[in-house]
Amino acid sequence: MRVFVCLLALLTTLLSGCERPFMDSVQRGYRGTGMLQVYNPRIVEAKLDNNTAPVPLPAAPADGPKASLVFKNVKVLGDLSVAQFTRIMASMVTWVAPNEGCTYCHDAANFADDSKYTKVVARRMLEMTRTVNSQWKTHVAGTGITCYTCHRGNAIPQQVWYRSNPQPYGSNFMGDKAGQNSPDPAVNLSSLPNDPFTPFLLDAQDIRVNGPTPLPSGNRHSIKQAEWTYGLMTHLSQSLGVNCTYCHNSRSFQGWEGNPPQRAVAWYGIRMARALNNDYLEPLADTFPAHRKGELGDVAKANCATCHQGAYKPLNGTPMAADYPELVGPLVETVAAK
Repeated sequence: MRVFVCLLALLTTLLSGCERPFMDSVQRGYRGTGMLQVYNPRIVEAKLDNNTAPVPLPAAPADGPKASLVFKNVKVLGDLSVAQFTRIMASMVTWVAPNEGCTYCHDAANFADDSKYTKVVARRMLEMTRTVNSQWKTHVAGTGITCYTCHRGNAIPQQVWYRSNPQPYGSNFMGDKAGQNSPDPAVNLSSLPNDPFTPFLLDAQDIRVNGPTPLPSGNRHSIKQAEWTYGLMTHLSQSLGVNCTYCHNSRSFQGWEGNPPQRAVAWYGIRMARALNNDYLEPLADTFPAHRKGELGDVAKANCATCHQGAYKPLNGTPMAADYPELVGPLVETVAAK
């Protein structure tokens, strides 16, 4: 009996690192190229609820007076009809503040009032949404986004990032830790730098780590730089729930030849996130109150997980822009009613 118990314990130990149930795999390239995607059905199923889009409200007619001529202080979406505008506002309640309702952004006694910071931010986010849907089709194609893509019924999107302090406990004998060995979910709890977003999704540092010239002449690419890149790639992989070979041909990770189209889509996605962080989110630093900022005083910013949340396409590819064409640009400057 003792031998059986020991064998059972040993077997349990050996299997503790295995996943359950058996994995599913999808061949995405020619056999022998390593272009294989491996999925755990249990994990995929667990993500379904969070990546199911809500049923859209019935479409509203475009005829009738414009919202900017009926309501006061309408600076965005004023080009819509009153019916379309009301539909978007009602949808935003369920997308962003289902518990708080309209008063999350509006003063119930005066909807035109701009004293709440949430209203100022929401207005800017509507502009951002229209920009994504109209100017970043290289990444979102015709699928598009709505507020729900990021918020999922939460006032604050669950997947955002702030600048991190690379040395929260000061210096040590190792010098600049560069955020390493401080496990963070952003890099799948690895020892990689835990803020790969500041250099690549805010700044425009070089992601490619293959040096263009032989060492040492003019080649500043290093293993240390590569670790930041690996941190970003790890984030991409877990944000989309895919292997590295979803975008790369394992024959040559640096080369573009033989890569699937997803790599180009991801290339544009990185630049889209960078543009949104710099053009829309960072400029709101003076609008957000202190309790909504990170430890270094910066505002929440977007990365790949903000939209994807574990799905290779946000909301598993639900065509949000088709259901809400009002959130596709162009932006129209309007004059508010007096």
